[in-house]
Amino acid sequence: MSTSPPCRFAVVVPVKPVRQAKSRLAPLGDQSRRSLVAAFAADTVSAALACASVGAVLVVTDDHELAGALRGLGAQVVPDALVDDLNGSLVQGAAEAQRRWPDLRPAALCADLPALDPDELARALEVASAHPAAFVADAAGDGTTMVAAASLEDFNPCFGPGSRDAHVAEGAHEVVEVDVPSLRRDVDTPADLVDALALGVGPRTESTASALTL
Repeated sequence: MSTSPPCRFAVVVPVKPVRQAKSRLAPLGDQSRRSLVAAFAADTVSAALACASVGAVLVVTDDHELAGALRGLGAQVVPDALVDDLNGSLVQGAAEAQRRWPDLRPAALCADLPALDPDELARALEVASAHPAAFVADAAGDGTTMVAAASLEDFNPCFGPGSRDAHVAEGAHEVVEVDVPSLRRDVDTPADLVDALALGVGPRTESTASALTL
């Protein structure tokens, strides 16, 4: 009996320029904040690229230095045409991803998941593939770290304050069938970073955080 091949995704990762991202990490010092932003993005992209369910990663950013580093990891990069509209940028990124990789489904992933485990991401995407649209809530339970859809028409990201409830209101399925703590652990504050380190972070974040007092 033949079985359908597993669904694979083109993951869009929006990355703010390091000069303006993660203001709540400012107590660690401005240079540390900037280094952590870059490390988070690199470890997130590396984990996504290592995921068996991911066929490509498209980074959306206007940070040219960071773009070069992420391109060096194997991601493709496009400029952010809608700097102040995250969800609009994601939709445009997903449209570009579909143009480049028409056989891949669209997904979006936060760039601040330094503990992301490729196998956990694969499990979440497997659940998501059974629904027109699906999402993963963050560790706090009110935000979102991942959105995936069956097609560009079904891809309607609602990132921002109260995004979990916004995605539910849009009819997206909340992925709760699998335990994916590394996918839920986004990092906005020093306390979040401590929690991520406990899960086990990627090498760039580990190196950067090793010099900090948390």
